[in-house]
Amino acid sequence: MIEYKGYLGKVEFDDEAALFHGEVINTRDVITFEGDSVSELTKAFHESVDDYLAFCEERGETPDKPFSGQFVTRISPELHRQVNVAAAVSGKSLNAWVTEQLQSAVQTISANKASGKKAAKKTKAASKLASPKKKSRRRA
Repeated sequence: MIEYKGYLGKVEFDDEAALFHGEVINTRDVITFEGDSVSELTKAFHESVDDYLAFCEERGETPDKPFSGQFVTRISPELHRQVNVAAAVSGKSLNAWVTEQLQSAVQTISANKASGKKAAKKTKAASKLASPKKKSRRRA
């Protein structure tokens, strides 16, 4: 992920084309970018966001903001009741309780992702230590 002016870009690498390509993910408008290197990709990302903002200004339109901070979700009436009770029992408003639960879930996912990366690095390092070095033989 990369960030510029509040816009987040998700990047992938196309090994067949040997090209990085990305898309801004926190807007409804389609903003894409690509590059052959990390520096070229970053520059293209910044230019795409700037071009998008300039295009909106030229047309007199308000750019789609990354997020407003509000969203609507549909849940079953029973779950709605349970969530409302849980919020009341914890002494919080429904909004405060849901916000707290979402923050906790995001932190858990981030921690799991980080520990997964650390575990993968440890596994890779351990496999390097465990693999025997090849001996070269010369034939006379």
